[in-house]
Amino acid sequence: MEALIPVINKLQDVFNTVGADIIQLPQIAVVGTQSSGKSSVLESLVGRDLLPRGTGIVTRRPLILQLVNVDPEDRRKTGEENDTNTWKNGRLYKGVDGEEWGKFLHTKSKIYTDFDEIRQEIENETERVSGNNKGISDEPIHLKIFSPHVVNLTLVDLPGITKVPVGDQPKDIELQIRELILKYISNPNCIILAVTAANTDMATSEALKVAREVDTDGRRTLAVVTKLDLMDAGTDAMDVLMGRVIPVKLGLIGVVNRSQLDINNKKTVADSIRDEHAFLQKKYPSLANRNGTKYLARTLNRLLMHHIRDCLPELKTRINVLAAQYQSLLGSYGEPVDDKSATLLQLITKFATEYCNTIEGTAKYIETAELCGGARICYIFHETFGRTLESVDPLGGLTTIDVLTAIRNATGPRPALFVPEVSFELLVKRQVKRLEEPSLRCVELVHEEMQRIIQHCSNYSTQELLRFPKLHDAIVEVVTSLLRKRLPVTNEMVHNLVAIELAYINTKHPDFADACGVMNNNIEEQRRNRMRELPSAVPRDKMGGGAQGEQEGGTGTWRGMLKKGEEGQAEDRNKQSSFASSPQKGHAVNLLDVPVPVARKLSAREQRDCEVIERLIKSYFLIVRKNIQDSVPKAVMHFLVNHVKDSLQSELVGQLYKPALLDDLLTESEDMAQRRNEAADMLKALQRASQVIAEIRETHLW
Repeated sequence: MEALIPVINKLQDVFNTVGADIIQLPQIAVVGTQSSGKSSVLESLVGRDLLPRGTGIVTRRPLILQLVNVDPEDRRKTGEENDTNTWKNGRLYKGVDGEEWGKFLHTKSKIYTDFDEIRQEIENETERVSGNNKGISDEPIHLKIFSPHVVNLTLVDLPGITKVPVGDQPKDIELQIRELILKYISNPNCIILAVTAANTDMATSEALKVAREVDTDGRRTLAVVTKLDLMDAGTDAMDVLMGRVIPVKLGLIGVVNRSQLDINNKKTVADSIRDEHAFLQKKYPSLANRNGTKYLARTLNRLLMHHIRDCLPELKTRINVLAAQYQSLLGSYGEPVDDKSATLLQLITKFATEYCNTIEGTAKYIETAELCGGARICYIFHETFGRTLESVDPLGGLTTIDVLTAIRNATGPRPALFVPEVSFELLVKRQVKRLEEPSLRCVELVHEEMQRIIQHCSNYSTQELLRFPKLHDAIVEVVTSLLRKRLPVTNEMVHNLVAIELAYINTKHPDFADACGVMNNNIEEQRRNRMRELPSAVPRDKMGGGAQGEQEGGTGTWRGMLKKGEEGQAEDRNKQSSFASSPQKGHAVNLLDVPVPVARKLSAREQRDCEVIERLIKSYFLIVRKNIQDSVPKAVMHFLVNHVKDSLQSELVGQLYKPALLDDLLTESEDMAQRRNEAADMLKALQRASQVIAEIRETHLW
């Protein structure tokens, strides 16, 4: 069991080098109000005067004190283990007794055999970091004491709890100290040594109060009652020491420290311990063997060993987990670059492959939050573009009056015997032209997604790229300009697809011929049905429309009828919806599916001509729409997506793989090298810690 405390000391040394708080090591933290005797208790445990003394706030930085028991006979071996240089110099700890010495972490391997020097160094180091204005700092001082007169212990001396700022202390000194204490004692592997003076009421103990906050059931709190010899005449601490006042799980130990006068008179700690023993025998004979500094040292040693034993398995697991995490972190930072041209080529190839894989859907990192890459392009083609085309009304923006006007304009001055074909061509081209805009928008959306894939690849897949910001920017620039170059080509192709449809209206198209045949059979039947439905609506229409027609343009004239039609268009459309089979609701419904007269003045012939043209337009438009819906995605894939995919690698290599650019492109971001070194140091520390723990044989634990 004795071997356990040196193991924790070793671990502390290992992690001190990287200055990390990531591992919560088992330790004992000393907590108490200002001047309650914390430092005196520590000095008693060491058996030497080594801590700064005085009134007011003296401890202004945490002091991590490692006590190491050394066998006087075994000094040479210890010296060799702890500091090879000292041994090589052939001088071995001459000075005070030559058997006790101290070492600070910040002075590296310097040996202190004069304990006054140690105190002076603590004061100097405190002022160096905390300043000389009574302010505090949370950066700890690490001190190791080697002596045959100590038990193996690791203690943390914390600044005393204070309430009122004095001198030029910061206004929030109470809060600062409290946060510092909580930082240490909230570590679940920390034993809390709560120091309270016997001449104050235990119920008002700040140390016990703050310990209770983090250790509610008192499992890791040990109370120390100081100044037993300073209690009021006629009072004693019997009830307190018996644990009747405030019960603490780990127990209550009373001690008697030296007074300031004793210290001024250079009374030694050894004499003080002897006097303490005499005082306890006289005042508390029944409790003497369970109180006092010697008993406190043994208790702390035992508690710490058992505590370390309990914490060790979890500590081992935590160190291994962290080591694995830092290993992968170091991996993500990559190795320092040796062969620059090979690295550049490798990164370019990796990016190009990843870009193509994202389009193909074979990338290593599959996005789960949203569609991306090839899947999104598919969605644009079939959902976005497909649905947009389907929502385009074949006769949208085309009124019956427009159709009639087109027919009349196409016949010129002669009344026509048949519906002129020119009118059909003109109108159908006008409708087909409307498919161009959604088609070009489809190209734009695919182009945007191709642009987004660049970001996706550099974020998820090619972590190494983030190491080299200039290379990342250069790759983004090359791919963006490649996409930009392909955009007009693709747009032109899509524009041509629509232009091709406009160039030749193929009325011999098999689907169109079929539609015409079916339509001719249906028209007569529909007209008969309509005539049966109309009479009920006619009188109402005549009442509403006759007078207006006469006023505005005179009856009987074609111009008057047309003008009447134009003005009454919205009204007529509303009226026709009252007897049209499918009313207008929510989405675009073609109200002309069922032929209905727009104005009453239309002759049966004109009406039939309008219906025929509208039917033909609709039929032909649907054929063209189907073609466009099929050919635009194919064109986009060929001219944009596949072209970029095929030429990306060669484009990147051609633009970036140049000797002149190597050094510039492979410049790491400034903090990357530093982060890599920090991660490597931490990994080394964790591996060393893992070794240290692995050296403990199971037999040591019992």
